[in-house]
Amino acid sequence: MKSSSPSMTLLCLSLLALTACGKGKEQGPPQMPPPEVGVIRIQPQSSPLTKDLVGRLSPYRSADVRARVAGVLLKRTYTEGTDVKQGQLLFQIDPAPLKAVLSAAEASLAQAQATYTNAKINAQRARELAPKGYISKSDLDNAQASERSAAAAVQAARANVQTARISLGYASVTSPIDGRAGQQQVTEGALVGNGGDATLLTTVDQIDPLYVNFTMSVADMEQMRRAQSSGNVTLAEPNKASVQIALPDGSAYTEAGTLDFSSTTVDPATGAVNLRAQIPNPKHSLLPGMYVTLKAQLGEQHKVFLVPQEAVLRDTVGAYVFTVGKDGKVARRDVATSAASGGNWVVTAGLAAGEQVIVSGVQNVKEGATAKASPWQPHAAGNRGPAAAASAPARGK
Repeated sequence: MKSSSPSMTLLCLSLLALTACGKGKEQGPPQMPPPEVGVIRIQPQSSPLTKDLVGRLSPYRSADVRARVAGVLLKRTYTEGTDVKQGQLLFQIDPAPLKAVLSAAEASLAQAQATYTNAKINAQRARELAPKGYISKSDLDNAQASERSAAAAVQAARANVQTARISLGYASVTSPIDGRAGQQQVTEGALVGNGGDATLLTTVDQIDPLYVNFTMSVADMEQMRRAQSSGNVTLAEPNKASVQIALPDGSAYTEAGTLDFSSTTVDPATGAVNLRAQIPNPKHSLLPGMYVTLKAQLGEQHKVFLVPQEAVLRDTVGAYVFTVGKDGKVARRDVATSAASGGNWVVTAGLAAGEQVIVSGVQNVKEGATAKASPWQPHAAGNRGPAAAASAPARGK
C-alpha cells in the first residue's frame, strides 16, 4: 500500500496539469479592439456636370495676305511675329507700271470726254435745225446716236480709270484684320501675282480670343440626353456652358471660355460631334495649334453623392468604397463615378442616402469585420505628418 502512494500522487498531478491546459485553450489570446475609422454620412445633392476632354487651339480669325496685282516686291514694312492693325502697310509692290496704266486710263477718259462734248454740240445743233427742215431726219438720228455713243465711251473710260486706281492701291499690301503677322513667304525682288496667281505673302491671325476645338462621342451625348429626360441632369444652354482649360504643363489657365458651337452632324470617321469654345487670350499666352486638356461644364447633375477621393478604392472589378453599418460591420459598396469635383469623386450609383462611408483608416478595415466609426476630420487627416504616414500599414493588408 505504501509503494503505490507515490504513483497515485504523480497521476493526480498529471490530471491537474491537463485540466489547466484545457482551460487555457478555451480562453484563447486576448481579442484586438476594432480599428478606429473616420466616416462621413452621405446625402444626395447636386453637382456640376463636367467632362474631361482634349482640344486644340485655333485663331479666332485668320487672313491670308496675298498679292492682288502683278509686280516686283520692293520691301516688307512690318516685323515678323508682331501685332499689326487693320489697314497697316505690310508689303510694297513696285507701283511704277501701275501708275503708268492709270495715266493712260486718265488720258483715254479725257479723250472720251472731248469726243462727247463735240458730239453733244452737234446733236444739239441738229435738234434745233430739224424742226425748220434744214437737215434730214436721218442726219438728226445720226447726230443723236453719236452723242449717246460718246457718253457711253466716257463711262467706260471712267471705269478704266477706277480699275487702274484700285490696282495701284493694291501695290500697297495692307493687313485685312487686327492680329499677329506671321513669317514672310516671299522675299524682296520676287515677281508676285504673275499669271493670275494671288501669291501668298504672309498670314495674319487674331489670337484674342482663341477657339478651342474638341469632340465628344455620340454615346456620351446620348447618355446626357437620357439623363436629362429622366430628370437627373439639367443641360446648360450652348452659349452658357463654360470651359476651363489646362496648359501643357498641367497648370490651370486663369480665363474661362464659353461653348459657342456644336455641329449638327456626326463625323463618320470618328463617330463624334465637333464642338468649339471661345477662350479669352488677353495676354497672348496661348498660341494657335497648342493641344490642351479642358474641363467642360455642360450642366448640373442631381441626386449624386460627393465622396472624398481618398475613400474611393479601385481593383480589377472597379471602383468601390467601404461603409460602416448600424451594427458596426464593414461592408463593400461597388460604385460608379462620373468625374472629380474638387477633392471629391462624384458617385452616381452604388450608394444610398445616410450611409457612413469610411474615409480615413480604410487601410485597416476588412469586409465583414467590425470598426469603430467617428466623424471624419478633413483637417486632421490633411495634417498627418511623415511619421504618421510611414507608420500606417499598407492599404489592403
